[in-house]
Amino acid sequence: MGFNDNGYEWWQFFIMPFIAGTVGWGTNVLALQMTFLPIEFFGVELFRIKDQPWGLFGWQGIIPTKAEKMASVCFELMTTKLLDIREIFNRLQPERFSEVMEEGVLLLMDSIINEVAMEYMPNVWQTLPQDVKDEMVIVADSASPEFLTAFMADMQKHVDDVLDIKEMTVQACVQNKHLVNKIFQECGDKEFDFIRRSGFYFGFLFGCIQMAIFFFYTGSWILPVAGFLVGWTTNWLALKVIFRPLKPIKIGCWTIQGIFLKRQKEVSETFARVNCVEILHTQAVWEAILTGPLHKNFFAMLRAHSIVFTEKMIGGLKPFAVAAMGGEQFAKMKEDIATKISEKLPTIIDQSYEYMTEALDMETTIREKMKELSSEEFEGVLHPAFEEDEILLILIGGVLGLVVGVLQLFALFAD
Repeated sequence: MGFNDNGYEWWQFFIMPFIAGTVGWGTNVLALQMTFLPIEFFGVELFRIKDQPWGLFGWQGIIPTKAEKMASVCFELMTTKLLDIREIFNRLQPERFSEVMEEGVLLLMDSIINEVAMEYMPNVWQTLPQDVKDEMVIVADSASPEFLTAFMADMQKHVDDVLDIKEMTVQACVQNKHLVNKIFQECGDKEFDFIRRSGFYFGFLFGCIQMAIFFFYTGSWILPVAGFLVGWTTNWLALKVIFRPLKPIKIGCWTIQGIFLKRQKEVSETFARVNCVEILHTQAVWEAILTGPLHKNFFAMLRAHSIVFTEKMIGGLKPFAVAAMGGEQFAKMKEDIATKISEKLPTIIDQSYEYMTEALDMETTIREKMKELSSEEFEGVLHPAFEEDEILLILIGGVLGLVVGVLQLFALFAD
């Protein structure tokens, strides 16, 4: 096999920029795919380090692999720069909260009173007229606004003791890695589209240079080396153009700035929407309060208020109840009512979702504060997806370009 220094057809040179452009596009597309997919490790897993799979002949998307770290970096920014959870919760009006919960509490108290009465004094309870029973429920319900108002006011004062917003968001991303992908993909959709397209443009440009060199010097190593440089450089340039320069630079009538940073207003709207729809919605907040690492503090607070509520609710019945069942049983019944209230109230908390979503309005807060971030702070929204493994993505582009360069050499110029 040899290489003719003078006998190449014109089309063999003409096609080189197009091949280089295709290589640039392909390497960039592959780099993006490897950033997000697959969500779980695919291949031969040999061992795990900190619950992360490692093995041969396999891959897991860079973002899913580091979902916890990515989420921590991203939400560290959010919880320190964008959200003050105490200020957010202080937007709730305790009186309004008690109003939206009123219907559910009425049904809840009806169930609890009937259940406890049948357990502690079934004979007496069964002989009571229905209107008397209903009156007891109404009395209990009339005391509930004060109970719920006081409870919510107390919760607002100690929200940091019952809700760990960072733990909530990070765990949501770790358990649902596709959410992290979705945040980065929707916030950076135009940037990722640019990466794909720019691969062809940059590759075509370098292909022209490659063509000129090969026209005068046809060393067999030129195409593989050029392929590696095209793959490497197109990925490197695409990533740099997205995030650099950080601040606008005026050159004549042009203003140059990283294309992601230029879209701060648009990205802020997307980031706020995706996060509040997928992660920071009211249901997730309540689930974090009820089941998260601080849930014991919440239930201790709820129980304390339930005891006070029970005292006020059945205080007028004490002489009658003590005469019917004795002081010890009455005290036990009172304790049981408080326990049931603290256990069952969370089951109807969904009645507050609509009001709390409207009152907290976290989407507006995140959107507006994100627009006010400095360029350095705003860069931290998307750049963590690439920064740590940037060199790996660039190297992948170079290796693929090298392979294509070798194939191009033998396909077009081998005798």
